[in-house]
Amino acid sequence: MRYNVVKNADNIISGSEYLIKNPENYKGKWSNVFSNNNPICLELGMGRGSFIIQMAKLHPNINYIGLELDKSQTATAINNLKNQKLNNLKIICADAKNIINYFTKEIDTIYLTFSEPWPKKQDEKKRFTHESYLKLYDRIFKKDKHIILKTDNKILFSSSLESLSKYWYSFNKVSLDLHNDERKIENVMTDFEKQYFKEHRAIYYVDAYFKN
Repeated sequence: MRYNVVKNADNIISGSEYLIKNPENYKGKWSNVFSNNNPICLELGMGRGSFIIQMAKLHPNINYIGLELDKSQTATAINNLKNQKLNNLKIICADAKNIINYFTKEIDTIYLTFSEPWPKKQDEKKRFTHESYLKLYDRIFKKDKHIILKTDNKILFSSSLESLSKYWYSFNKVSLDLHNDERKIENVMTDFEKQYFKEHRAIYYVDAYFKN
């Protein structure tokens, strides 16, 4: 799925009440940003924001942060928030590699929803479930570690199960076909996922945790 380039993305992003312009200034202070001590969930690579916006609507007592590097996708997400008032949602336009500059022991759950799979062997370190990223997550999880991943890519999924297992994560749930899973796992679909559902593609899912 391709995204259109938003020509005035910078203006849309900078003028949004949902955008956190200098996230490094709020490291260790995100409870103040939301004005409460509710759990904080972070989506890395939120795309056009359909998943995290819907999650924020469904769970008003949970705080959500969507992080996206691409400005056009960030601008689209912000446009999708017009005429809505979600006090439990904030957006960061930045690189996921820098998350330790923005958070410290504050995140309860990380969502990885249809992340770039980087299927080639030489690119595996770029995957959000590579050990190098798992080490970064260690520094921002509040206490217990909790990662939920969805993808249609077998290579990303299998490598994620392997890397999470090696990193001592356990699995609450694993599904090789989320939409047809008899357990009826609660699921909010992303834009990618809605298209894949129409195409009858299998969606892979893992809910992983590590209790400290």
